[in-house]
Amino acid sequence: MIESLKVTKTAKYATCGNPNTANTILIVLHGYGQLAEYFIRKFNLLNENDFFVVAPEGLHRFYLKGSSGRVGASWMTKEQRENDIKDYIAYLNHLWENLSNKYTFKNKILLGFSQGGATASRWHCLGNYNAKQFLLWSAVFPPDMSKDYCDKFKQSKNYFVFGNKDEYYDNHSIETHFKQLNQLNFNFEFIKFEGNHNIDSKLLVNLIA
Repeated sequence: MIESLKVTKTAKYATCGNPNTANTILIVLHGYGQLAEYFIRKFNLLNENDFFVVAPEGLHRFYLKGSSGRVGASWMTKEQRENDIKDYIAYLNHLWENLSNKYTFKNKILLGFSQGGATASRWHCLGNYNAKQFLLWSAVFPPDMSKDYCDKFKQSKNYFVFGNKDEYYDNHSIETHFKQLNQLNFNFEFIKFEGNHNIDSKLLVNLIA
């Protein structure tokens, strides 16, 4: 018999920018095998007085190769996935409660990159952050999410962003997925950039500045 037990866990997140002067908070969720302190470097082009960037790290860390060396983090796997989804939504909700009790921001933006795109999509739908701008970047929308409880996507400005040389998705699959998004009536704008499976920092600045 498999049973579950709630435990307390310490979560890590990285930040950059000045929360006391920034009008905008940008919460960014990393991809599979990344760590928060490295992922957040992709947002260094943003003006630190205008943007406060927060990069939470997935709760599951592991060695990228073998049993030593570089470490990465993941948001979830197929094992105990429903519990992991509940756990990371609770974690991100708690993080936002902590930040919003300290600081006030006029604008709230949420970006999910690669594996973090599914996490960001679920949190945007089910969480407490209520972003006004949502970027699904080099990521696909979770296929198990019902449009019946996703009204928040109809209240935010949504972008579906992909590089034209993405190593994990060909152009046909990207365009097919975008058509499926349109069928949900979530009003995503499709943005394609010259590049691979990565964050194009200059495009990001243009989209949110």
